[in-house]
Order: sequence, then structure tokens, then C-alpha cells
Amino acid sequence: MPKEYRNIYKIARRNAGITQEAAAEQLGISVESVRAYETGQRIPPNHVVSRMVICYDAQRLAVQHVNLHDELASSIIPVIQPRTLMESVVRLCNRLTRFSKNHSVERLLEIAEDGQIDEEERAEYDAIVEDLKELIQCGMELRFCEHGD
Repeated sequence: MPKEYRNIYKIARRNAGITQEAAAEQLGISVESVRAYETGQRIPPNHVVSRMVICYDAQRLAVQHVNLHDELASSIIPVIQPRTLMESVVRLCNRLTRFSKNHSVERLLEIAEDGQIDEEERAEYDAIVEDLKELIQCGMELRFCEHGD
């Protein structure tokens, strides 16, 4: 198992400054369950992770959890790298600038105008969609960035 898997719940709890005992009480579970989740012996169910997100004030934990434990979600939701506010803003702005300079919005409209993607348009369309996926990832990284609070 990847090291991150074993630690995401523990990292979130520690970042919140909460002991295992206090977490267990606030989450309505046993201390043994908290320990099992934090050592990778058991995977917490979604309803417990949802309470952890609130209790630990750690929205990023929800994304990490589904990326690790839900095959469908992990195929759709990008992996969110931990970044500072400055890194997140710069990455997003750089990608938005590139998207604009490439006239991707205009090209996407032209490709979609007839309601189909023909063979000549396919490669360009796929490249635009990849750029959009990168923009979405950057936007999510900004949403979940480390604010230095």
C-alpha cells in the first residue's frame, strides 16, 4: 500500500490538532477504529470520512479518500497535489493564459458547431479536452491549497 494511503487520515487529524481520543468521540466511533484507519488496517466508510472532513476541517481528505478507494471516482476526479496558495494561483493562471493564447475556446466552438467531431478535428479536440482536464485539476488544487493559516 502506498505510504500516503496509510497516513491521509492521520495527517488530517494531526493537522487539526486533535488527539485520537477526541477524534473518536467527535466522530462517534471507537479509538480502535481511528487507529485502524490511521494504520491502514481498515478503510473508513464514506460516512465516517464525511464526518472526518467536517471534524478536521479537511476538505482535501474527501478527494484523497475517493481517489484511493473508488475506482470510478479516481478515473474522473484528478489527483490533487498539495500546493501553496501562490503555486496554485500561478499554475492556474499559466494554464488559463496558454488556453487563451491557443484560441482553444474559439476552436472548440468551431469543432462543435456542426454537432460532431470528424477525423480531421479529433486530435485537436482531444488536445483541448486534455488542456481542460489540466485546468480543472489546477482549479481543484487552488480550492484545496495550503493557505498557511
